[in-house]
Amino acid sequence: MRRRFASTGSVVAVLALTATLSGQSPDFKVQKFDIKGDGGTDYVTVEPATHRVFVSRSTHMMVVDGATGNVIGDIPNTPGVHGAGLATKAGHGFTTNGGDQTVTMFDLKTLAVIKQIKVGPGLDGIMYDAADDKIILTNHSRPIGTLTAINPDTGDIVATVDLEDTAPEGAAADGNGHIYVNNEGKSTIQVIDVRTWKATASWPLAPCDGPTGIAYDKASNRIFSGCSHTSVVVDPTNGKIVATIQNGTRVDALGWDPTEKLMYIPNGGEGNVTVVHQDSPDKYTVVATVPTFPGAKTISVDPTTHTAYLFQPERGPVPPGAEPPAAATGGRGRGRGPQGPVIAGWFIVITH
Repeated sequence: MRRRFASTGSVVAVLALTATLSGQSPDFKVQKFDIKGDGGTDYVTVEPATHRVFVSRSTHMMVVDGATGNVIGDIPNTPGVHGAGLATKAGHGFTTNGGDQTVTMFDLKTLAVIKQIKVGPGLDGIMYDAADDKIILTNHSRPIGTLTAINPDTGDIVATVDLEDTAPEGAAADGNGHIYVNNEGKSTIQVIDVRTWKATASWPLAPCDGPTGIAYDKASNRIFSGCSHTSVVVDPTNGKIVATIQNGTRVDALGWDPTEKLMYIPNGGEGNVTVVHQDSPDKYTVVATVPTFPGAKTISVDPTTHTAYLFQPERGPVPPGAEPPAAATGGRGRGRGPQGPVIAGWFIVITH
């Protein structure tokens, strides 16, 4: 689907790429909006019902109109925020705040904070499991990782599941009582039974290394795991890898458009997105490599408009004598050297 964008903000680039696909030539267009703002980033999340995009910014969550690139709201006081889970039916959103080990529950219409939910250490990934009507958290807690399920109506914690690894990343549900969790540390997928809230299986993903982003396609009954260099497609009936995909590095999310049968793999190391077409359940073709911005490693796809969104701050020179970033900043600030000030915030839109 083709869409035109207009914005009162700064748009610095429009790029077109053409790829041959089954006799067709989809035209991928990129627009970059400078939405300003302070702080690093981790996940972006689009709400298909409103086409708003929630962008994490270390201590607050920016809300952007996906159609224009305009900032239309902000949720403050989310220290070390990683991502957002959006339960449109319940009218509530949730953020994972690694800095104070809480989840912020907010009203989706007004963005007003409803309450802070104390969860525990390691908060990172978050998603809304529509089939089971739960907000799902994946937590890098120690000595083992955990999965937390929250009631989207009340904000009550309804289950906590112990995982075998300390580094669970993305999660995806199949609508048949299973949640699949990528384990970055051991390069596995762990299977959770939502009827018992127990882990029932662990599948190795080699040659995938460090799986992060994940998606499930109901039509083909396949799981997609985004990994550095080599992403994989898994048959959930037996845990077997049925296809591999070559992509870039620093992958931290994965987008899937089930109608277009397009997978979007963001390569933060190279500053581009590998776009892959599902030709059949076990055959996949790379149809484009779309330039974005160096470091942009997470992505969210709106399946109603067939639009993909990324975000990445641009930083200036490091000030003399600057200290390394704090550990709980969101966007994996741990272990990095000193950083310069944010001079731009690039909200990136891919359409075709």
